[in-house]
Amino acid sequence: MGNDYKHTMNLPKTDFAMRANLPENEPKRLAKWEEEDLYGRILEKNKDGEPFILHDGPPYANGPIHIGHAFNKILKDFVVKSHAQRGYFTPYIPGWDCHGQPIEHEVEKKLGTEKMRELPQATVRRMCREWAEKFIDVQRDGFKRLGVNGDWDHPYLTFQPTFESANVEVFKKLYLDGAVYRGRKPIHWCKHCHTALAEAEIEYSDETSPSIYVNFKLNEIPQAFAEAGVDLDRAYVLIWTTTPWTLPANTAVSFGPDIDYCFVEANGVYMLFAHEMVETVAETAGWESYRIVEQGGEPALMKGNQFDGITYQCPILERTGRIIWGDHVTLDAGTGAVHTAPGHGVEDYLVGQEFGIDTLMPVDDDGRFMESVPYFAGMDTDEANPHIIEWLRERGTLVAGKEISHSYPHCWRCHQPVIFRATDQWFVSMEKTGLREAALDQIHNHIQFIPEWGANRIGAMVADRPDWCISRQRSWGVPIPVFKCAKCGETAANEAIFDAVIDLFNTEGADAWFTKDPKDYLPADAHCEACGCDELIPEKDILDVWWESGVSHVGVLKHRAEADHLRWPADMYLEGSDQHRGWFQSSLLLGTGAFGQSPFKSVMCCGFTVDENGEKMSKSKGNGIDPKEVTDKYGADVLRLWVASTDYSVDVSIGDTILQRTSDAYRRFRNTFRFLLGNLDDFDMQRDGVAFENLTPIDVWAMLRLREVLHEVERGYDEYKFHQVFRTLYEYVITDLSAIYMDVIKDRLYAEAPDSTSRRAAQTVLMNILEVMVRVMSPILSFTCDEVWEHYPASERNREGRPVSVQLAGWPTDDDFVPALPKGEDADALMKKFSVLLEVRDSLNKALEEARNEKVVNKRQEADITIEAPAEVVDIVSTFDDADLEELFIVAKVTLMPADGEEIRASVSKTEAPKCPRCWNHRELGGNANHADVCKRCGDVLDKLA
Repeated sequence: MGNDYKHTMNLPKTDFAMRANLPENEPKRLAKWEEEDLYGRILEKNKDGEPFILHDGPPYANGPIHIGHAFNKILKDFVVKSHAQRGYFTPYIPGWDCHGQPIEHEVEKKLGTEKMRELPQATVRRMCREWAEKFIDVQRDGFKRLGVNGDWDHPYLTFQPTFESANVEVFKKLYLDGAVYRGRKPIHWCKHCHTALAEAEIEYSDETSPSIYVNFKLNEIPQAFAEAGVDLDRAYVLIWTTTPWTLPANTAVSFGPDIDYCFVEANGVYMLFAHEMVETVAETAGWESYRIVEQGGEPALMKGNQFDGITYQCPILERTGRIIWGDHVTLDAGTGAVHTAPGHGVEDYLVGQEFGIDTLMPVDDDGRFMESVPYFAGMDTDEANPHIIEWLRERGTLVAGKEISHSYPHCWRCHQPVIFRATDQWFVSMEKTGLREAALDQIHNHIQFIPEWGANRIGAMVADRPDWCISRQRSWGVPIPVFKCAKCGETAANEAIFDAVIDLFNTEGADAWFTKDPKDYLPADAHCEACGCDELIPEKDILDVWWESGVSHVGVLKHRAEADHLRWPADMYLEGSDQHRGWFQSSLLLGTGAFGQSPFKSVMCCGFTVDENGEKMSKSKGNGIDPKEVTDKYGADVLRLWVASTDYSVDVSIGDTILQRTSDAYRRFRNTFRFLLGNLDDFDMQRDGVAFENLTPIDVWAMLRLREVLHEVERGYDEYKFHQVFRTLYEYVITDLSAIYMDVIKDRLYAEAPDSTSRRAAQTVLMNILEVMVRVMSPILSFTCDEVWEHYPASERNREGRPVSVQLAGWPTDDDFVPALPKGEDADALMKKFSVLLEVRDSLNKALEEARNEKVVNKRQEADITIEAPAEVVDIVSTFDDADLEELFIVAKVTLMPADGEEIRASVSKTEAPKCPRCWNHRELGGNANHADVCKRCGDVLDKLA
């Protein structure tokens, strides 16, 4: 711009900084929000609105937040803020899971296992509480730094007395209904953590295990095989197992009921196993020769369910085992004769129960064999494997052996392999009260899943899950709220006892369970109903941590309903996809079991955060991302924008390259806001806004396009597709605004008289754009949009009753557009015309680019354009004034010509019109006698400014 005229131009003016400096400025804004009680003000503003309750899934208070925590909490904030912006009443109570093995494990690592075992339980519980309290504060600061709104001063904590009592309320209901029982059955047992584990506490990793084929000596054989020549003295059943350490607990061998079995003679003995597996076993065992026992020239075969009464000698313990059968036996591997130890496997246990087979458990809590096991007493199960294999080899019963790699369950805390071990535990039955069927009905008929595939995922898990083991052999948690009779050992629990425990927990917390005499709080007549004894001993086991988090809907949505204006059920639960077998499922089962329906109306799940190579993040790989490092370098809004840009339904990648790209996208949004603010500094919508008839065609298009964008964004928020919200807004900014509208109107904004109708028309549109963008982007770019709100034109900032934050400003609607816009068919007709016009502009832009490359023109303002197009296109474009076309195309002159065919072609020549030194457009100069050296428009403006 020529220096002589620069002072006459309307150049952008704003204090909204080009550089965001988010790491320094965001904490100041957080302090401001806290001082203003922004969260409380939002609730007060929307107190009469429709409630929307997102119930927070509690993270473990056992360490600083990681990027997965940040991803999850920001997604929740998008949901809550987008609803609050639209007038919903949205109390959000953050919470923490403060009990259980995750925290106890951290304390154990700090103290050492041996020292921790020596400490009194009260000391261990105190140290666990202190650990949890420490990291509640650490995590709370981390979440607040991300700009997440919530009642951070009053979170729910699972060690709060009123929350602990919720466990008893739900236990009472399920126990009295008959869904909770104590039983002895095999469960996952961690011998390192000394506790039972539920399915949700298991992770799977590859393990290398011994695969062995072992002969068990038969005590009898079916008559048909004896007639076929099988010698009983040399007759065995050939089993296969990958867990040799479970052989001391063997009590049966399972066949498939419809599988054909035969005897094979090899190496001087007869071995009974599945006919279909003969060749595979022979190859594995390296038999040089073998034969299948025949009768009448055909293999002698019997179905698995025809071996009733056939027994054998158990391989290690001196006891007799039985051949039984079950549908769990397959021919995928092994021999079709399955070593069965009901104490060490669920399928073994179930088939054993069906046939009345004993459940042996010769392994103690440490995973070592008891004294009752000859040869191997005192050995750890892993240690025993090679010794058992060698022992079998020495006795000539080991037929073959090799090592295999396979997926095996591991403990989620210590990451060590677990064992299946039958112990006395508390369970929730999936069948006794119809819980499985009721939960599946809720899943498929009453809950919205986002994404939809979540219904099938959790449905399959609920359909197949065994009874839920809810007891844990640990110190830190809520106890199983029942008593044992000191005399007969039976369980003592009834409504009066449960109510007394609820009162105890509400007033003194669960710690009192471990320190107080039951007679101090139980009813005076509390006694064992089995024998009448009144000496009742509190149960020592604690509840599964998934039970504890699973009752949060009671501890929060019911217990805090009146104080925090909450309601049950919640509108939404939102967590990672692993929670289909974790918190989603435990909450569903307990809500359905206790109250007959799901505690949530909808479930939204997200994937996991992975690095830029798609690999899982871990400390050992050194590929983790610390949210604090991201906010310290880029700012929380860049992290929030990254979350918005992802398809959260799958695993999402993050790393420096991705964050840098997101930072670039953030700058595009910020620069757009700066352009809007800079060109609205002198604008007052009430004073300066123009009527619809005073808008230029490109203004009308911009307004209608803005309304389309608003509807697209609303649809994205409604469907919780935040990446579509991001994509819609990003493409709008870089295409509709930056590449078209803002580029087109710069001349009007800068060169027209400040209060000219044409300039005010452009400003009217810009104000509408600003009002929409700052509101719809506030749930995502919370810090930046609040900053934008503070840098509005003075006339808006000083308006009486203006909210202190954009988060209190509400949601834009079609009725908010000023001026009012045409709707329906009228609007559609206009947009169809503009779509043709923009298609012509695209063709013209290509021609201009070629012309610049060929040095025909340097800038588009010096181009004369001839457009050849089909007649129907020319007819539409001709409805626009030449001045409007020249403004839209940013060229000196536009000539339209009809052409044959469907193609739109544009040719470019350099204009002969001179360049106006004020506006730089190529136009005839001297139209205003007072200012002969500039174009008439600029001369007229200069007159007004004089």
